[in-house]
Amino acid sequence: FEHVDLPATDQWSYHAVADVVLGHSLIRSFPEVDAERTGITGISWGGYLTCITAGVDNRFKLAVPVYGCGFLGDNSAWLKDFEGMGAEKASKWLQLWDPSVYLPRAAMPMLWVTGTNDFAYPMDSLQKSYRLPKGPRTLAIRPRMPHGHGGAGENPEEIHAFADNILTGGTPLAAITKQGRDGSTAWVEFAAKSPVVKAELHFTKAAGKWQDRLWECAPANLDEKNNRASAALPEGAAVYYINLADGQGLTVSSEHEELPAK
Repeated sequence: FEHVDLPATDQWSYHAVADVVLGHSLIRSFPEVDAERTGITGISWGGYLTCITAGVDNRFKLAVPVYGCGFLGDNSAWLKDFEGMGAEKASKWLQLWDPSVYLPRAAMPMLWVTGTNDFAYPMDSLQKSYRLPKGPRTLAIRPRMPHGHGGAGENPEEIHAFADNILTGGTPLAAITKQGRDGSTAWVEFAAKSPVVKAELHFTKAAGKWQDRLWECAPANLDEKNNRASAALPEGAAVYYINLADGQGLTVSSEHEELPAK
């Protein structure tokens, strides 16, 4: 952030993304690499860079941001940094380097992996981000998933399954094809090559700061015959989403919905 007054080509985000693109070109040049089957993933600030790069380098066949997203000036761990910069400099930085500027150009399939209480990239900014790209999206959101590089961020097997499907023809993750709410009943419809064996409703009755909200879980009704899951929303629920899991525990999520206050 302190480099905002330097020329754009001297700032960190510019060089970080440029180095990813150059590294991609180098990897694609190796004879042992199929240049038409590459993907990108990154954790935290790496997820932030994945979001920008997905809109800059269309040679990638998939992108998986872990935690990272855009709209950092709307809600993120860096709001005080932007406040300290002042409105003019904050606006300049966000126009140059916020992923929301680049995500509308992304067209490859994207998998968004995060937790409900991520300290850095909250769920409201995540949702605004994953709605921007042109390509298909898959969500994998776990309650209170820890934020980490050496373990939590690289452990989700959904990342490997997503890449295997697109790059090698492996079994795809389940796909939520439609979602909605009939009064106090939330539902999703899905398609799955690997049978879905569990459906869960995740909800919070809390408002306020996303990072501090208590999330609860309840079983959802799974109708395997009609590829549908549904759940009654508990009294007082403020936000909810539905998770589906196959026999290997690979999980996909619906979008969260914020319910109108009563």
